Amino acid sequence: MNNDERIIDLLGRIESNQRTALEAQQRHLEIAQAQLDRSNKTIQESIELQRTAVARQGQITRIILPLLAVVVALLAYLLFKYRIF
Repeated sequence: MNNDERIIDLLGRIESNQRTALEAQQRHLEIAQAQLDRSNKTIQESIELQRTAVARQGQITRIILPLLAVVVALLAYLLFKYRIF
């Protein structure tokens, strides 16, 4: 093989390797994009769950605090009625 043929062969190998590398990069990019999509979906689900939890906590607070006030008032009434204090 003369030098020109050898150079052409080496350039062909380089081109082939670059194509292979580009294909691998494309696959890695697709994998990374899929992981990013899954991560974004998980984050959105987490945010929705947090919003639901905060809303439920607000509902429970609106119910429990008045009941707790009534119980404390009744307890105070009983303590004063039977002169424990």
